[in-house]
Order: sequence, then C-alpha cells, then structure tokens
Amino acid sequence: MAGEKLSGSEFKKQLHAGQPKMGLFVNSHSPTVAEQLAHSGYDWLLVDTQHGPMGFEKLSAMLGGIASGGAKSLVRVEGYHDRGGIQQALDLGADGVLIPYINTAAEARQAVSCAKYPTTGTRSVYFPQRSMNKAGLLGYAGTWNSEGIVALQVETADCIRNIAEIAAIPGVDILFLGQNDLCMSMGLYEKYEFPLMYTSPELNAATQSLVEAARKNNVILGLFLFGTSRVGEFLDKGFSFISIGNDLHHLLTQSGTHVAETMDASPHRPVLTFIIGWPHHTLLEPRSQLQPFAPPFRPVKPQRCPGGNLPFRTGCDSPT
Repeated sequence: MAGEKLSGSEFKKQLHAGQPKMGLFVNSHSPTVAEQLAHSGYDWLLVDTQHGPMGFEKLSAMLGGIASGGAKSLVRVEGYHDRGGIQQALDLGADGVLIPYINTAAEARQAVSCAKYPTTGTRSVYFPQRSMNKAGLLGYAGTWNSEGIVALQVETADCIRNIAEIAAIPGVDILFLGQNDLCMSMGLYEKYEFPLMYTSPELNAATQSLVEAARKNNVILGLFLFGTSRVGEFLDKGFSFISIGNDLHHLLTQSGTHVAETMDASPHRPVLTFIIGWPHHTLLEPRSQLQPFAPPFRPVKPQRCPGGNLPFRTGCDSPT
C-alpha cells in the first residue's frame, strides 16, 4: 500500500515487476472523501468522471485533495474522443488517465495521442497549470511522456477481438479489464444466471487473450473488482493494478455491516443514529435503553481496533 509518493516511471516499474498496487474508484464527487481516501493507504485513486457527476471545477478540488496524500491520481474520462476531458484531467495534475470503451487499434492510437505531448502525441501545452507547479513548464512537459500513466479499458467483445493490435500500440501503459461491461457486451448476462458469468469459460477465454497480448507487449494488466475475494486469483494471472471497488460501494458495505451488527445485538432492533464528528463518528443509543425521562439519546464511545484509525461499534474487524 501507499507510502512515500513515487514518480510515475517508478510506479510503473514496480507494476511491471509484479508489485501489486491496490486502488479505488471515487464516484461521490466529494473533495473531502477524495482527500481522506488519499491518506487511507491505497496506492492509487481514480476519479470517475465517466460515471460520476463531477465537472471540471469539482474535479480540480478532488485532485487537489488527493495530491495531499500518498496515492497516485487517475481520472476516467468519457472515451478516446474526449480530448477536452483528457486535457483538463492532466492539466489539473492527474498522474494519469483511464480511457474507456476502446474497440479498435485506431481508437487506442487516438487515446494515446490525446494524452501525450508532441511529437509522440497531440496534447496541447499551456502554462501555468497545477500539473507544472512543482517542476515548471519544461520540467513537467519534458518528462510527461515517460512519467504519465495511460490506461485503456478492455470492456467490449470488439476490444477482445482486436486486443493483439491494441496491446501493440506504443504508449499504452495499462490494459484495464472491465468484467461487467465485457460480460454485457459478450451476451453473458443473458446466457448465465448471476454471478456465473464471471467464472464462465467465455469470460475466462477472453481474459486469457488479454493476458497473452499484454505479456507479449510488456503492458501492465489491471482490472476492477468489487471486494477482495478474487484479488489473489488475479494476482496469480499477472494483474498487478487492481481496484477493489469504489467509495460508494465501501460506504454501502460498511454501513450495511454496522446496521446488521446493531440489529443482531438487540432483539428490539432499534433504529440507530450516527452524528458524524461528535466527537468522532459517535453512535447514539435509543432512549428505551435508558431512564424513562432521559434525553432521547446518549453518546457511546466507539471501540477502536488496536493500532487502527477507524472506530467500530463492536469488535475489531476491518471494513469489507
């Protein structure tokens, strides 16, 4: 997990060597959430403008928050055609971009061109920008083509059919597997009951085609997962750049865990209320457990895991 912030080239070098880098997608369009996650230990965070509601001003604040921590920052843009989105994300200081819905080698070339400075690509140069605040115009622009991270998303049947040509495009750092959309594109949701499509022979064959093409061209393998149950499986397959979900999924799963634990703890199944920040993620117990004329709620000090930062109502299990 994240420690001292690495240069882009060192980050990629470690991924090539098989050192796992675990990350998270950020969909909440919250600079506060992005900043706190940057200090949580993830190696990278990706602001998802494809499926999130954030505009450029909000994106700027989120990337500024991530920059305060140790995580690398990426932005998922709309697609290979989204020159403006790629330009803004990189000018605002993102360490890289994830470009979705790549179907052909021509689309892959256009995606890479938008992200790279001439003469390798066609990215426009402008000063001052946040991306240049530390190294200056020449210090940033002169090294970006080797330091930046360009990831292409593999999520369609056409992409798999053309994966040998796509993987061979110069400047592609990461091929990022999107199993959900790929299953949809291949018609596997219609053929299999959930979740059998994710272990189907068709998806396994498509994944193997991706793995072989990436290995042949020395391209890093990445993918999106919900949770950690299959991380070991994909590490064994050579995937080193792995997302284990998104911030909203983390919120829902941990909230669900808290609700289930409190319901199990009381036969009356009271509705519990949290007041964030009083004094810290304070749990309030219902009046029925107190004296008849007591105030409606009283604060209860949460338990804390030894050496951890997150308060838990019961036990010391880490979040899902």
